[in-house]
Amino acid sequence: MTRKPFATIPLIGCALFFGLVAARPTNAQDTKTLYPNMAAVEQYMMERDAEIALARTAAPESISKDAEVMVMGRHGYEIAAKGTNGFVCVVERSWTAPTDDPDFWNPKLRGPICLNPPAARTYLPLTIKKTESILAGRSKAQMFEDIRTGFEKKELPALEPGAMSYMLSKQQYLGDRGKHWHPHVMFFVPETETALWGANLAGSPVLAFTDKEARLTVLLIPVGEWSDGTAGPALEH
Repeated sequence: MTRKPFATIPLIGCALFFGLVAARPTNAQDTKTLYPNMAAVEQYMMERDAEIALARTAAPESISKDAEVMVMGRHGYEIAAKGTNGFVCVVERSWTAPTDDPDFWNPKLRGPICLNPPAARTYLPLTIKKTESILAGRSKAQMFEDIRTGFEKKELPALEPGAMSYMLSKQQYLGDRGKHWHPHVMFFVPETETALWGANLAGSPVLAFTDKEARLTVLLIPVGEWSDGTAGPALEH
């Protein structure tokens, strides 16, 4: 399987990872001017049942049917469906990206992500905290200050070993350039040198980026099928 150079692959931030965070195109300066500020909150909202359905498309049905689902309300994420397998599926919005991401305020961005139990316990709190800050009217800078303070006060947990997620939704919209990009899985590790994983090297199937504000590195591995079993787009060099 071939793939595009990493620098041309737009992704939602993880955050989240997802979060989704993004590996941005080299001409991102042009994109940055499109979304200089937050849009009206309504543009980021979804109808509740539609958001539940979209969140479940992040992983194969064998996983997502028994997962907890959270949806974004006016003040943050809330549980919409109880789960039994420890996984949690949500739809991330644009502000899960790093501060300089050109799609940070893009209201079209939707990142369905399904987190395994370690990630649900230790990565998902980042997405929840960021979303609560933004919906409370905090600025981008204030939101990242809330994240920094959360880590310092131990309100945000350190990553657990084995934290990972699925992003296999054919309906994902990860940015105006990447749009639906590719189905992929992500592994969350404490900040590390990506070269130690052989990531981003020619011929390597592993892509990676470090989100310093979230104090983690994300390893991404594109896969061949969407969650519904249909083939994903071919990756090109």
